[in-house]
Amino acid sequence: MTNQIPVKQIDPGKDAGSQAKPETIDLYASRKKIYIRDITGFFQRIRFFSLWGLMGMYFLFVWITVGGDPLIHFDLPARQFHLYGATFYPKDFILLSGMLIICAFGLFFITTLFGRVWCGYTCPQTVWTFIFMWVERKIEGSRNQRMKLDKAPNSFSKVWRKAAKHSIWILIGFATGLTFVGYFYPIRQLAPDLFTLDANGWAYFWVAFFTLATYINAGWMREQVCLYMCPYARFQSVMFDPNTRIVSYDPNRGEPRGNRKKSVDPKDVGLGDCIDCGMCVQVCPTGIDIRNGLQYECIGCALCIDACDQVMEKMDYPPGLIRYTTENDLEGKPSKLMRPRTLGYGLALVVMIGAMAYTITHRVPAQLDVLRDRGALFKYNGDGWLENSYTAKIANLSELPQTYSLRLEGPESARLLKPVQVELNSGERAARPVVVEINPEFITESNTDITFYLESSTDPFLSIMIESRFVGPAPR
Repeated sequence: MTNQIPVKQIDPGKDAGSQAKPETIDLYASRKKIYIRDITGFFQRIRFFSLWGLMGMYFLFVWITVGGDPLIHFDLPARQFHLYGATFYPKDFILLSGMLIICAFGLFFITTLFGRVWCGYTCPQTVWTFIFMWVERKIEGSRNQRMKLDKAPNSFSKVWRKAAKHSIWILIGFATGLTFVGYFYPIRQLAPDLFTLDANGWAYFWVAFFTLATYINAGWMREQVCLYMCPYARFQSVMFDPNTRIVSYDPNRGEPRGNRKKSVDPKDVGLGDCIDCGMCVQVCPTGIDIRNGLQYECIGCALCIDACDQVMEKMDYPPGLIRYTTENDLEGKPSKLMRPRTLGYGLALVVMIGAMAYTITHRVPAQLDVLRDRGALFKYNGDGWLENSYTAKIANLSELPQTYSLRLEGPESARLLKPVQVELNSGERAARPVVVEINPEFITESNTDITFYLESSTDPFLSIMIESRFVGPAPR
């Protein structure tokens, strides 16, 4: 629906009775469908491998198992997250935060160097949209054929082509939704459970939700997601500078544009190299004209570069009228690859990766919590020694069963009243009472530092410690 405002045109030379009728100006124009022309070229080949590679990883990784566990599985009921053979638990969420920060700084770093290459080659919206457009092209034909088909009246050919296209889109959406849910609900169990109606209601809901979301976003909305929903398009300009290498049209070489025969030297007729064929616009997935300069709608896919290079080749002109370049290069100024902002993002990225690697390599796959019994501060036993009671909560976060023992370090004579030993399977937890006794002769303060050590007899390198306090009478 179009919102319109009447604007009255006023002519000072005429009286009020002879004024022209108000002119209507559209505030919100309806979306015009973009018909993208098929093109081949260097950057399109790069996208072919990146898109199909990412699609392959997404659909295949959910079926791969390592040691009996899925390669990637977010087991929410068990609060376990299996990633590439390692198991993580809710206490490891700090690692997830670190990974997200690394991804953010990696995106900032790449953007300052090469603009929106993420959007053009690896963004999920781009991946699925190009797959959907590939299906559309295979069924409905070339750009001109698709335009004629949409304008043509309903016929058997039109109906079956449209039905086949949307059916395949829905199947791709269903496969996408099934695979996504399969990362949370084991796919080898989910697939038969769905078709035998044994899956729970939430599984059906989320499969249907992501099926519909994929179908709408990649099939119908397409560039609208990039233009109006993606926040990256809005804040990218903050990371751009005159040294950022982006898809650009060279006006110094291309202008003034105009048609001419191949045999005509453009200098003889006062024209630039641009023949104004419109190919760069016809292949653009967001429907912009790159010759108008940098626009937030540009996703950096470089389809216009491949299209323009083919035209230049046919005209026997050198390629690169549209190319990845910088604003400084276009103005004849020197460009710098590394700038303070880029160095800052790069340094932060290296530091974060190093910190993440250190945290993961030094991560102990066990958890120990020792809680003091607050019901009684201390008591004397039959031997006249001071006693404190604790509860030790132990969790096995490794992939294998472990046998743990608890060891104590503290003032001289500090010891455990009874040895604590527990066997736990992978992911299992247990709580054990612990009593610590100390000869009061060695107590010099009301609060004495003690340390508990949890050690595994199965894995000699698995050890974790936690500090606590031993409470005694106030010294006199």
